[in-house]
Amino acid sequence: MKKKARCPQCGKMTEWEGNPYRPFCSERCKLIDLGHWLAEDYRLSVPAEGVEEVHDLGEDKGE
Repeated sequence: MKKKARCPQCGKMTEWEGNPYRPFCSERCKLIDLGHWLAEDYRLSVPAEGVEEVHDLGEDKGE
């Protein structure tokens, strides 16, 4: 019996083994999820430990 998992994007059951898009069922669902990250629809609730907050990426520090 092959292991299946539910696609986190569309909810469709999909094969886990040999699936190049896992945990997604297809490239389409994978790209939809990436689009949500790029649009900042998903956010982490707290800053990760050891990661400094960056304020002014475009500011030249004169180095």
